[in-house]
Amino acid sequence: MGPLPPKSILGKSSYEHRPSSAFNSPFWTTNSGAPVWNNNSSLTVGARAFFTKPGGANFDRERIPERVVHARGASAKGFFEVTHDISHLTCADFLRGPGVQTPLIGNFDLVGNNFPVFFIRDGMKFPDMVHALKPNPKSHIQENWRILDFFSHHPESLHMFTFLFDDIGILQDYRHMDGSGVHTYTLINKTGKEHYVKFHWKPTCGVKNLLEDEAITVGGANHSHATQDLSDSIAAGNYPEWKLFIQVMDPADEDRFDFDPLDVTKTWPEDILPLQPVGQMVLSKNIDNFFAENEQLAFCPSIIVPANAPKCVYHNNHHEGFMNFMHRDEEVNYFSSRFDPARHAEKYPIPTAICSGKRDKCIIEKENNFKQAGERYRSFAPDRQERFVKRWIEALSDPRVTYEIRSIWVSYWSQTDKSLGQKLSSRLSGFERTADHHLFEMLILEVPTISFTVIPQDAKVLNT
Repeated sequence: MGPLPPKSILGKSSYEHRPSSAFNSPFWTTNSGAPVWNNNSSLTVGARAFFTKPGGANFDRERIPERVVHARGASAKGFFEVTHDISHLTCADFLRGPGVQTPLIGNFDLVGNNFPVFFIRDGMKFPDMVHALKPNPKSHIQENWRILDFFSHHPESLHMFTFLFDDIGILQDYRHMDGSGVHTYTLINKTGKEHYVKFHWKPTCGVKNLLEDEAITVGGANHSHATQDLSDSIAAGNYPEWKLFIQVMDPADEDRFDFDPLDVTKTWPEDILPLQPVGQMVLSKNIDNFFAENEQLAFCPSIIVPANAPKCVYHNNHHEGFMNFMHRDEEVNYFSSRFDPARHAEKYPIPTAICSGKRDKCIIEKENNFKQAGERYRSFAPDRQERFVKRWIEALSDPRVTYEIRSIWVSYWSQTDKSLGQKLSSRLSGFERTADHHLFEMLILEVPTISFTVIPQDAKVLNT
């Protein structure tokens, strides 16, 4: 018998003892221990004016220097060219007229997600969502039960899952993917008039995806296949190209719809708000240094660019800090100063709407979580629907997915499409009978012994 673990002054083993902290509280708190009465909604003014989500600063720094959410990626250089005049919608200089080119990579950052919607409605839950999708912190294994547990609390995720569990859930490579802004943005013209817009990138070479067996073959042969495809294509002169389109909505019309146009889990109907062409992006040059031009890239879609200056001089008083490699030799690092001629920049139009409302944490009125998901599922061909069902059966058959969680998901999909719910229910009922019979056999076998068998929470046989 080995030596006993060291004892703390409280009589507990040192590995059992946790210092007194907010971790021990029976309710959610801030890092300073203040109670949190709503850990699901961002702070708002009224129902729709969101403030920065708490915990975001900590979440962004959980992994340094690895990127927490997307640890792998690729970069290339090229240009964006305006092909259609939208100067009546915006005063952004790089969009001032057809023929205007902006080199890439610049300082206007526009997200291009391959799906047009997102899992969650409120950014407050983004760190929790990523934690659920990432590997189990105990075993470091990505597991379906954790994912399905978390999203069972968020029925707005159904629309996103109709993309993720569809045949288009696995991209072939970077060149053959759509890019969607997902969020609703605002364009403001020189008179201050604003319009809501959604951005859409469409690859000229079409969208291509991989089914499960194809993904295993391609990924097994080369885990950097998408990066290599991009690099090889550019080197061969086969430059990837995307067309940029926008959907435009007058804010005065936003209440016409049965969903909130600012809801990231919803798409805008293209028959009512058609795609309008804006320009094209061409990637024509590979990067010269992967670390400097890929790993150190930091994007911020909230940056507003009134001037066409993707590689520009800058002037501020931010100094030092983590990984700061800029050479600076000025003596005045404060404002205002009579030794530094720097002045305020020209003022550009900002939205004229006045934000007012009760300071609160609100849930939007028109959630409508099931309609668009159902419409998308019904648009699939029968064989495509069957593959979608099989993927969900596999996910819900995870041994640690409880009966309660499976029931919630069947209920959600039934509200999305009645026939889809019936298919899932009938196939899962067979799985549950088999699982219960197996558990019953385990219990019989274990009775004569003095050992334990850990039974999943949904073992209904325990209640009989």
